[in-house]
Amino acid sequence: MDPLLLSLLAALVSIFVGLYFYKRVNDHDPGTPRMVEIAGAISEGARAFLKRQYMTLAIFVVVVGIILTFFIDVNMAIAYVIGAVCSGLAGLLGMDVAIKANVRTANASRKGINQAFKVAFYGGAVMGLAVVGLALLGITVLYWIYKDVNIVLGFSFGASSIALFAKAGGGIYTKTADIGADLVGKVEMNIPEDDPRNPAVIADNVGDNVGDVAGMGADIFDSYVASIIAAMILGVEIMEIKGALFPLLLAAAGILASVIGMYFVKIRKKEHPGAALNRGTFSTCIVFAILAYLVSIFLGVDINIYLATIAGLVAGVVIGITTDYFTSIDRPLVKNIAESAKTGAAINILSGFSFGLISVAPPVIGICIAMVIAWNLAGIYGISIAAIGMLSITGMIVSSDAYGPIVDNAKGIAEQSHLGEKIIAIADQLDAAGNTAKAVTKGFAIGAAALTVLALFAAYAEITEISSIDLMNPYVITGAFIGAMMPPLLCALLILGVGKNAFKMVEEIRRQFKEIPGLMKGKAKPDYARCVDIATKGALKELILPSILSLVVPVATGFLLGKYALGGFLAGSILTGIIFALLMANAGGAWDNAKKYIEEGNFGGKGSEAHKAAVVGDTVGDPFKDTAGPSINTLITVMSLSASVFAPLILKYMLIR
Repeated sequence: MDPLLLSLLAALVSIFVGLYFYKRVNDHDPGTPRMVEIAGAISEGARAFLKRQYMTLAIFVVVVGIILTFFIDVNMAIAYVIGAVCSGLAGLLGMDVAIKANVRTANASRKGINQAFKVAFYGGAVMGLAVVGLALLGITVLYWIYKDVNIVLGFSFGASSIALFAKAGGGIYTKTADIGADLVGKVEMNIPEDDPRNPAVIADNVGDNVGDVAGMGADIFDSYVASIIAAMILGVEIMEIKGALFPLLLAAAGILASVIGMYFVKIRKKEHPGAALNRGTFSTCIVFAILAYLVSIFLGVDINIYLATIAGLVAGVVIGITTDYFTSIDRPLVKNIAESAKTGAAINILSGFSFGLISVAPPVIGICIAMVIAWNLAGIYGISIAAIGMLSITGMIVSSDAYGPIVDNAKGIAEQSHLGEKIIAIADQLDAAGNTAKAVTKGFAIGAAALTVLALFAAYAEITEISSIDLMNPYVITGAFIGAMMPPLLCALLILGVGKNAFKMVEEIRRQFKEIPGLMKGKAKPDYARCVDIATKGALKELILPSILSLVVPVATGFLLGKYALGGFLAGSILTGIIFALLMANAGGAWDNAKKYIEEGNFGGKGSEAHKAAVVGDTVGDPFKDTAGPSINTLITVMSLSASVFAPLILKYMLIR
C-alpha cells in the first residue's frame, strides 16, 4: 500500500474520531438557565477575542505571503498560507468544543466525578485529534502534490507564525484577567476565585480558552509540524524518498496509538483523575512503540533509526515524570512551597523559583542523553527522528492539556451558578489534575522543541552548506550572544505586557467595586464586558513587538553578519530558550498547585495569611507558566524556521561571507 495513502488515512481517522467525540460532548445537557447564561458570556468573549486576533493575523499572513511569493517561491507562499490556516483552524475547533464542554462538565459533576471527567476528557480529545489530524493532513497533501520537502517547509513556517501570535496573545489575555481577578477578588475583597461578583471572572474564564486551548493548540501544532518536516528534509538527503516517508508514517502510528490510548482514560474506583490521564499517556507510549516497529519493518528502515525513535519517546516520558514530580499537588516539593507561604509571599516566591531552577536539570539531562543516543544510532537524522518519537503521542498529550482549562472553567461555572460545595469540590479535584496535566504537556512541548530545533538547525546547515561552527570566529560568537539574548528579552516583553495590562484590569475591578452600589453584597451585576475589552485590546497590542522581533532579528543577523553568525545565533537561542522555558513552566505550575494545596484546608486554608501569600506566588507564576514559558519554545522554532526559509535570500545578499 502507498505510504502516503496510509498517512492520509491516519489523518482522516484522527479528524473523524475527533468529530465523534465532539458529538458525544454536545449531546450532554448544558444545565440550568444560569449555567447556560454564563457559558454564553464566556463563548461571546472568546469569539470576540479570536475574531480580532485572526483579523490582525490575516494581515500579517498576507504580507509575509507576498514577501515569500516575490523573493522566495510562490509555491512556498501557498504552503505558508495553508499552514497558517490549518494552525488557526485547529485552535478554533479546540476552543469551540472547550466552550461547549466546560458547562457540560459542570453539569455532569452533579452526577459524580466519573461522568464529569468523561465529558471534560472527550472535550480535550477533540483538540488533541484536531491538532495531529490537520497537521498530518496538510503535510501529506502538500508533499503528495509538490514532492519537494523544501516547499513543505513553508507549511511549518505558517504554523509557527500563527503559533507565536496565538500563544503570546492568548497568554497575555488569560494572565491579565487571572491576575486582576486574583489580586482584587481573593486578596483585597476576600471572595472566592470564581465569585460572580468579581468583574473579571468572565474575562478569566475566557482567557482559559483563548490562551490554554486555542493558544496551546497552535503551539503544539507548530512543534509537531516542525519536527516532522525537519526529519523529512534531513531524511531525503540521507535515504532519499524513504527518509521522507518514515516521519510521516511514524506520525500516523502516533495518531492510531493516541486513539487507542484514549480508551484507557477512565477513572477507577477511588482513583485520582490524574492517574487516569497518566494511564492513557503510558498506554499510548506502549502502543506507539509497537506500531513504530511495524512501520520500520514495512519501510525496511534500519533498526538503529527505530531505536532513535524510542530514545525520543523515553526522553518525553522522563520529562513528563519530572514535570509531574516538580508540579503535582501530591508531591512533597509543592507542599514545601505551600508551607513556605506561612512566612509570607517572599519565601514562597523564592522557594518556587529555586525549585523551578532545579527542575531544569533532569529534563535537560534527559534531552542530552536522548540526543547522544540518537546521534550514535543514526547521526543527525536520528536526532530529528527522536523529536518525532517524543511528539508522536501529541494526540494524547494535547487531549490531557485541553482537559485542564475545560475543568478550570467548569469549576468557575459551578461557583457562579451556586451549585453547592459538593459539586465545587468535585470540580476542584478535576482541576488539580488538570493543572498537572497542563504542566506535563508544557514539559513535553519544550523537550520536543529542543530536539526539533536541533533538527531545524541541521536543516539550516544543510541548506547553507555549513559544515561546522567556529566559536573563535568573532561573527559567530556575536551571533551566539544575540541569539542567547533573545529568549530572556522576549520573556521580559511578554511578562511586562501582562503587567501593564493587569494594572489596567486591577484599576477597573477596584473602580467597579467602589462605584457600583450593592456589587459586593450581590445586589448588582458587574460590567463583565468592560474587563473582557481591556484584556482583548491589551493582549493584541502587547504581542506585536515580541512577535515581530522573533521574525526580524534572525533574518537581520544573517544579512548583516553572514550565514555562520546566523548559525551561532540559532545555537545561542536554543540553549537559553530551553532553560527559560523549563524554568518558567515548572515554577509556575508549582506555585499554582501550592496555592491549591492551601485552599484544600492545609496551613490555614482559604482566607488565611498563608493563602494570601500563596495567591501572590501564583500571580507571579501565572505569566511564567501560561505566557512567557510556553511562548519560548514557539519562539526558538520560529527563529529556526525563519533562518531556513530565508536562507536562499540571505546567501545572496549577506554582507559578511
